[in-house]
Amino acid sequence: MPYELASWMLGQWSGLSVSSSSLWTWVQLMGNKAQQDLETQLEAQASGVQIPYESISSVWAALPLAIAADGVMVPFRPTPKTTKGKIQWREVKVAILARLGTRVTQAKKVVPQLLRRRLVARLGDIDQFIPLLQLEAHKQDFESAPTLIWLSDGGRGFWRVYRTLFSHCAVAPLDFFHAAGQLARATQAMFGDSRSAQAQGWFRRWRHPLRHGQHLQVLCALTVLIHSQLFTSKSFTTLLQVQAYFQRHHRHIRYRHFEQQQIPLGSGMVESACKCLVQQRFKGVGMRWSEDGFNHLLILRVAWVNERFDSLFPDVTIPKTMASPIR
Repeated sequence: MPYELASWMLGQWSGLSVSSSSLWTWVQLMGNKAQQDLETQLEAQASGVQIPYESISSVWAALPLAIAADGVMVPFRPTPKTTKGKIQWREVKVAILARLGTRVTQAKKVVPQLLRRRLVARLGDIDQFIPLLQLEAHKQDFESAPTLIWLSDGGRGFWRVYRTLFSHCAVAPLDFFHAAGQLARATQAMFGDSRSAQAQGWFRRWRHPLRHGQHLQVLCALTVLIHSQLFTSKSFTTLLQVQAYFQRHHRHIRYRHFEQQQIPLGSGMVESACKCLVQQRFKGVGMRWSEDGFNHLLILRVAWVNERFDSLFPDVTIPKTMASPIR
């Protein structure tokens, strides 16, 4: 929550009076310390030092490990120490690592459940994000997972993350809803108006086989269309892009096969993580962040959700009833 509200809430809960400026100062100090500790770990990893694994129960260790990544835009100040000027939107890369379990609802239905969630976030480019995700993946002993799953949309940068870190051991479905969005692009190119009855019929006839194991037929149909010479240059370019997209991801759109293996087909888990970690705190009305202010608070939020917040207080005895909650 914002610093002013946090100050008020702390007073209501504890009776202690701590100003919002004191809370801000603490975040800058502890956030900077947490960043330095993280950089030390990254340097050790780059030097070939073995990263220690986090302890995990044998029950959770036997579950599949899913890793999903996405980006979310955050508003930043154009000039340090002033809110004047046009907002600069910058992307924060976010990843979630979670064991895939199940739970039974009140209606006696078995549904998926994310267990032992760990988040990674970085303001910066893909090359800065890769070592950070690699560090967390090693802590979770990703290579020992019985099944490793990589989930992402069609962003080229995140698929480079997959090729760099996980292509040798992970199953990697392309987010189905993103794939369906590409079919919608092709439909729009063909008919000009994707809302017409004819266009909607074409879209449904393509979407169904894509979802149910006939992805190669969809790819062949797109290939026939781009060789038909029936479309204008703009429509042809769009169809060519969609065909190339599915050709590039042909191994990642085998949705019937993935479903039979009980592998998720969507990247909703990371979209939820982006909302929880970033959007709820950093995208409030009128907010504009400095880079340091953002980074210091972000790393503390990551420590909280990853159950490592208490390690920031090594000299304080924290009763178990007050420790960071298991998420």
